[in-house]
Amino acid sequence: MLADLTYDEAFKDAPLVIFAHGFKGFKDWGTHNLVANYFAENGFRFLKFNFSHNGTTPDKPLDFTDLIAFADNTFTMELDDLNTVVDFACNGSAIPRANGVYLIGHSMGGGISIIKAAEDRRIKKLITMAAVSSFYDLWPKAAEEQWKLQGIMYVTNSRTNQQMPLKTTILYDLDKHPSRLNILAKAAEITQPWLIVHGDEDKTVPLKQAKQLKKAQPKAELLIIKGGDHTFGGSHPYAANTLPAGIQEFCLQSGLFLNR
Repeated sequence: MLADLTYDEAFKDAPLVIFAHGFKGFKDWGTHNLVANYFAENGFRFLKFNFSHNGTTPDKPLDFTDLIAFADNTFTMELDDLNTVVDFACNGSAIPRANGVYLIGHSMGGGISIIKAAEDRRIKKLITMAAVSSFYDLWPKAAEEQWKLQGIMYVTNSRTNQQMPLKTTILYDLDKHPSRLNILAKAAEITQPWLIVHGDEDKTVPLKQAKQLKKAQPKAELLIIKGGDHTFGGSHPYAANTLPAGIQEFCLQSGLFLNR
């Protein structure tokens, strides 16, 4: 699992933010490095990482070259990966120890982060951006029967046009752990401060899912980004050196939330 830490040399023990990327995502996607710089410039350390089975490799961190690993991925694996990263951040072995961390998760990584926050008191505050409210929404429900018969299903990566395989392992993971992987049920258990951020023009994860999360946990704050799509204006590759307006708003409001 590749990871990187962005920070100001003058503040090596600043509060630590861990970022969890989404489905068909990776730590260096699009605007993620600019977001890391923003947080470092505003008083935080920002740790982002690649989930172990996200399809990239240490040699090719920007490409989905390991589709065998991608096919084998499960939600439980991602929770284990995130726990490993939190352990790393909190044990002080390689970076100044964090006495608890802030967690940001995007899309599927948002769902993983919700579960992690419900299970781990080391997570002091949670921010989700365009998070899913159910893992079942990552694929068409009607496809499941044929998927089970064939043992594998392919999802299209619209950016690369790759046909990315998913074994039924990920589906059976949901069947084996229905309580743990129920995002809305876990949302109801969260006691930490939580900011839910979603765009009102998100066609990948509709705004109604953010409202479902808010309903499950009424104490959470809901911020709707006007005109925001699934990545709040970000794209990959992203050549500009300034953040798009939607992500700038996300960063500003997230910083205010974490500094309270």
